[in-house]
Amino acid sequence: QVLLIESGGGLVQAGGSLRLSCVASGRTSSTYRMAWFRQAPGKEREFVASIRWNVGSTNYADSVKGRFTISRDNAKNTVYLQMNSLKPEDTSVYYCTADSYGSEKAWGQGTQVTVSS
Repeated sequence: QVLLIESGGGLVQAGGSLRLSCVASGRTSSTYRMAWFRQAPGKEREFVASIRWNVGSTNYADSVKGRFTISRDNAKNTVYLQMNSLKPEDTSVYYCTADSYGSEKAWGQGTQVTVSS
């Protein structure tokens, strides 16, 4: 099992930036992909961005392309989400996930991001 701890959320004005971090521990040797999802009040959880752990290839939701960047530090077992040009509609709880061979998808506890207009 992989344990995920997110940090970096907070309150920011529209147009501002935040960087989220997610530290993975436990059975990380089998992890092949990490991602960020988000869920706003009254809405379904949605995919934001993902990164393949070994090769570093990335994928983004159309709504965040060009504004958000996902990256990882393999030595620290950490994935980051740099969020620039934030909009009020980016307000959500952001969740880190890990996909590992032989295990169910792991989810972090979430971190709140609030963007004021």
